[in-house]
Amino acid sequence: MKSVKPGRGPSFMSGIGAVAVGIFGIIWTFSALSMGAPTAFALFGVVFVGMAAAMAIYNFRNATAEDRHSIVDIVDEVEEPDPLNQRFGEKRYCPYCGETLPENARFCPACGKGMPQA
Repeated sequence: MKSVKPGRGPSFMSGIGAVAVGIFGIIWTFSALSMGAPTAFALFGVVFVGMAAAMAIYNFRNATAEDRHSIVDIVDEVEEPDPLNQRFGEKRYCPYCGETLPENARFCPACGKGMPQA
């Protein structure tokens, strides 16, 4: 089964963007504290930094890992297994209506259209 994965370049660039967002969050937090702004403004910066750190870790992992989470590039299961399929099991869906298909279904039980053969 084909799956869609982010390319390594876009994932790396998103990681760099997340680092920039984290730096902005640090500047925001220190600026809010030094100006005597309400505590909520400083906490907003802290939340911003935390979210940026999570985004950076996710995107840099996607840029460097062999098994990436699905989103943009089309790869074959032989080339690179999809870790989400390994974790949650592989399901087939009708490309016309989105209904979950039984294993080896040749026709969709909901819309009745024939399934393309792989």
